[in-house]
Amino acid sequence: METADFQRAKLRAEELRSQIAYHDYRYYVLDQPEISDAEYDALMRELRAIEAAHPELITPDSPTQRVGGAPVETLGIVEHRVPMLSLANAFSEEELRAWHRRVSNAIERTDFAMVCEPKIDGLACALVYEHGELVTAATRGDGLRGENITANVRTIRSIPQRLQAAVGDGNATRGKGKRGVGDRRVPVVPERFEVRGEIYMTKSGFERVNNERAAAGEPLFASPRNSAAGSVRQKDPSVTARRPLDAYWYQLGWAEGGETPRTHWDVLRWLRDLGFKVNPHIERFEAIEDVISFCQGWVEKRETLDYEIDGIVIKVDDLGLQRQLGAVGREPRWAIAYKFPPTQATTKLLRIDVNVGRTGSLNPFAVLEPVRIGGVTVKLATLHNEDDIRRKDIREGDTVIVQRAGDVIPQVVGPVVSKRTGREKIFSMPKRCPACNTPVVRPAGEAMYYCPNRQCPAQRLRLLEHFVSRSAMDIDGIGEQLASLLIERGFVRDGADLYRLHERRDELLKVERLGEKSVDYILQSIERSKSRPLSRVLVALGIRHVGSEVATALAQHFGSIDALMNASVEEIEEVPGIGRVIAESVREFFSLEENRAIVEKLRAAGVNLREERAAREGPLSGLTFVVTGTLERFSRDAVEALIRANGGIVTSSVSKKTDYVVVGENPGSKLAKAQALGRPILDEAAFLALLKERGVALTS
Repeated sequence: METADFQRAKLRAEELRSQIAYHDYRYYVLDQPEISDAEYDALMRELRAIEAAHPELITPDSPTQRVGGAPVETLGIVEHRVPMLSLANAFSEEELRAWHRRVSNAIERTDFAMVCEPKIDGLACALVYEHGELVTAATRGDGLRGENITANVRTIRSIPQRLQAAVGDGNATRGKGKRGVGDRRVPVVPERFEVRGEIYMTKSGFERVNNERAAAGEPLFASPRNSAAGSVRQKDPSVTARRPLDAYWYQLGWAEGGETPRTHWDVLRWLRDLGFKVNPHIERFEAIEDVISFCQGWVEKRETLDYEIDGIVIKVDDLGLQRQLGAVGREPRWAIAYKFPPTQATTKLLRIDVNVGRTGSLNPFAVLEPVRIGGVTVKLATLHNEDDIRRKDIREGDTVIVQRAGDVIPQVVGPVVSKRTGREKIFSMPKRCPACNTPVVRPAGEAMYYCPNRQCPAQRLRLLEHFVSRSAMDIDGIGEQLASLLIERGFVRDGADLYRLHERRDELLKVERLGEKSVDYILQSIERSKSRPLSRVLVALGIRHVGSEVATALAQHFGSIDALMNASVEEIEEVPGIGRVIAESVREFFSLEENRAIVEKLRAAGVNLREERAAREGPLSGLTFVVTGTLERFSRDAVEALIRANGGIVTSSVSKKTDYVVVGENPGSKLAKAQALGRPILDEAAFLALLKERGVALTS
């Protein structure tokens, strides 16, 4: 019997996962973040706290168990041989010391060196070289699969296409308590290896690009980070070539066919000698006190750089110790990111307005007296929901603290109460939708208000924008203005109507600013989108709680939209990673005749409504594993990657569908649940024996 506290924790965890998944999509896939890094970190910390208190609530699709957002398949997909993990964050000196203590306790020593690196605010990238030639470049994506950006990366001049051995005296420069990455030596080039780093746009380059876009009447980029990400993910490499991009490289992912250095510090020098650009401000320290001083010194100095950094990354230097420490969830234990305090300013909150999202959510935002923060004029800021406004006691007319955490999207931190005059007004959400005047509702247990009118013009516009977006049907040429015009002129009512636009080509040609080439390009893009996989169609439909990962799981499980439309809540809930809330949302969506009618219009237009169940074949095909505890020979991430690479499925929660639970030291509640359900339990030796029996080759 679930207690009231447990039920509240469960509902809050589901809400947090939904919010984080949405913001992951905005940040990693669209390159259009809506909240600051600090606020995102707060959501993630709250979710981790709930999952730590209730491990049984951890789900395979929880953002604590993965990295970033799903890759955009139109660019091509690259599977990472070794997962590209994210980093845990420290926001204070105390949290840095706590990380150092955890590492010291784990390795039972305190005398280990650390390397400190500026944390570049750009796009993570992995390069693969074979016999000294660049063959593949990929984004991080979801950590396991990234987007193939090879053609675009080749246009960045600082990235070597062919490696040249550097010759030098091999002597390192030394200083008190630190060393600089400044020497050259003869490097050894492995037959194949992967190097990881960050592609970025300089501040001066960002300003120049925005000036050019403003002069051309084009929308401006939001930040250097967004500019870099958008530039690298262009379909036309010539666009990338015109952008002022650069890159720093900071890690060896893997290597085969040759010796490589044994410390991270030596890896950096080795990469530099091979011709890779390594940040000159990287330093190595023996004591945590020196690390803290280095981090604090860069809080002010970061403004002197011509590129954005949002913190300092600290890594254990010894690669053997890194392997020993392994990872937990999506984060390595051997590294941490010290995040700089966000930039803040105070200004007047003139009023609070509300817009309507594609799911009908009413989203309040602050209209501010313009203020300069971090070199950008801020006029609007996010407020999220009424509860958050009440919790912070933010009132219209307040003097408020505004911050650009991560130098991206502004947020209102809170009011300066001492400056109140008594004329400030307490905000309440409107009782009726500001777009269609329909009475709004707030579902039990949720923070958001919703407009229930599915014909609401604001919802229809946002849904159409979502339908054509890159993560959905990826239809080029239809932006916000054209989408609004198509709805206003009666050309379309929903995304499915786009597939009949070819019948009205002559009418489209009469629309201002739509020439013959533009119309034909749009119609061709619409036609091409018919072949998208079912998972993309499910994303495009705008089903609440269904993002790219959930859509892929549903499509691969059911195989066709008909099977999914006719499935019960219980059948949908059987899909790994799909909980009750998502299942009920999917069932509710397809129970409405208007949504089924959209599906039928898609079918009549020839849109693909089936999915190939393309699970990877291998010795472990058909087997589902849960890995828990600390293993001796491999990190948990390495074990999970090995299982997936050989056709197996890995989930983070034990169920009746689990074939094997692989258990190391300190397994926690998953072992007890496996025993209660009678699932087979393997220690590390038994797991290795299973791999050998099934013909799985081990490389380490």
